[in-house]
Amino acid sequence: MNELRIALYQPDIPGNTGTILRLAACLGLAVDIIEPAGFDLSDRNLKRAGMDYIAAVTLTRHVSWERFETWRAENGRRLVLASTKAAEPYTRFDFQPDDILLFGRESAGVPDHVHDRADARILIPMAPGQRSLNIAIATAMVVGEAMRQTGAF
Repeated sequence: MNELRIALYQPDIPGNTGTILRLAACLGLAVDIIEPAGFDLSDRNLKRAGMDYIAAVTLTRHVSWERFETWRAENGRRLVLASTKAAEPYTRFDFQPDDILLFGRESAGVPDHVHDRADARILIPMAPGQRSLNIAIATAMVVGEAMRQTGAF
């Protein structure tokens, strides 16, 4: 049975990645990390943020975007990108139980070729003049809504 997954595109900050891994462990979700990451995945900050929850996460590392896309195609999974460039609010989007929820780099989001490959793009509406949320908070918001809609709780 396919289930929601979280994918992180070349994450920059080990503490945020650790927090997302902890979130995934607590909610029973798998995580895909699309490398290269901006840090060593054995980083102590990653471990500190993820605490002992990291051992409970199904974590798949993909050595490149191309390898991730090959894996995704083989598994027939829809890719939903959270982006500040999207138009559709995440609360109005119809999530499916086997979606992969993709989040970009903290420093730069995702490049255009990744943005273009997403099957759907969603936005977390924010107050005027604000640029972006912390990636771990954004992930929690989107994952919570996707799980609510799909009955995963």
